[in-house]
Amino acid sequence: MDRDDALRDLRQEFLLPEDVIYLDGNSLGPLTKRGQEHLERAALDWRRLGVGGWQGAEVPWFHLAETIGAMLSDVVGALPGEVIATAQTTLNLHQVLQTFYRPSGDRRVVVTEALAFPSDLYAIAGHLERRGLDVRRSLRLIPSRDGHTLAADDILAALDDDVALAVLPGVLYRSGQALAIGEITAAAHARGVPVAWDLSHAVGAIPLALHRDEADFAFFCTYKYLCGGPGAIGGLFVHRRHLPVRPGMAGWFGSDKARQFDMPMELGPADDAGALQVGTPPVLSSVPLLGSLEIYREVGMEAVRRRSLRQTELLAAMADDVLREQGFQVVTPRSPEARGGHVALAHPEAARLSRALKDRGVVPDFRPPDVVRLGPHPLYTTFREIAQALTVLRDIARTGEHLRYPEGREEVG
Repeated sequence: MDRDDALRDLRQEFLLPEDVIYLDGNSLGPLTKRGQEHLERAALDWRRLGVGGWQGAEVPWFHLAETIGAMLSDVVGALPGEVIATAQTTLNLHQVLQTFYRPSGDRRVVVTEALAFPSDLYAIAGHLERRGLDVRRSLRLIPSRDGHTLAADDILAALDDDVALAVLPGVLYRSGQALAIGEITAAAHARGVPVAWDLSHAVGAIPLALHRDEADFAFFCTYKYLCGGPGAIGGLFVHRRHLPVRPGMAGWFGSDKARQFDMPMELGPADDAGALQVGTPPVLSSVPLLGSLEIYREVGMEAVRRRSLRQTELLAAMADDVLREQGFQVVTPRSPEARGGHVALAHPEAARLSRALKDRGVVPDFRPPDVVRLGPHPLYTTFREIAQALTVLRDIARTGEHLRYPEGREEVG
């Protein structure tokens, strides 16, 4: 399969960890060669220009968030001005809640899902509490029937006429289930409910069309499939129909750039998504994206998705073939339209199996309580590596090698 693959040569664009099969790009993507060049160039500009780098760097730092935002627009299917690179994922959710959660009358409930990434729950609960609302009444969790996925009927059933905002994942972080963003958004709008999408496990993995699908808002990280680096700047999308807007959390970098250094005592916000910036962008945690997004622009998301689907289909089929007898269950949906970019394998000993895999040169990640996530990346993972990784996992489980490891939580990663 590797010999016949049109994207096989892209692997050389990435600086992968040595002597391992890296299947954790859905948690932290590797550095790209182009990203390293941009990072080194920014450090040189800092050394050479000092404060002059804000206007005189090769990519001026003053407009860096807008430059990266425009490149992200291609990946998420947005119009110019609808995306800004800013803050990090949870802070961008806070901005969405502070700006667009507008309880009124009987509409006070925020809907999210019982399988949500915990940070989203913390942020939502905090906003409800600060508004004096009872979290038990005002936060509605969509249940999961199997502990891994969501049913469309259950999502729609949660969107009653008491809902002020829904916060939903484009791809569920544990199981890799992909939700139908356009269909769910349309159904929510028919019920008068705006939707904020957490796209952390979707961006760079599946094609997105946020403007066309009339998504209201979206927030996401860039350090997974987009290889922005640990702590990389996040992304924030606001559909054009919600713009311009006064930010709920205001700061000077949300100013109209033409007047920002006039230092007015009252904010004159940008007329696009840039208004939702707060503080100064972290330049050194942003510029690696210039390199990785160049690659995405050249390849295109449709080609990325085609290869990703081939990889995850192979991974799931091989897991059925070589791992089922060892007690593994593939809990990622099989249909292409409902499958994100990673495959989740449920097993009672998932934590110890993950540690054993790492010691055998395969890097997965573990998500409590019982999931080993395998995240092939369509731009650098080979089909041969997928087959090798599953063979190693089978051998570990068959021999009981993982049982030598102490029980308990898996480390970060």
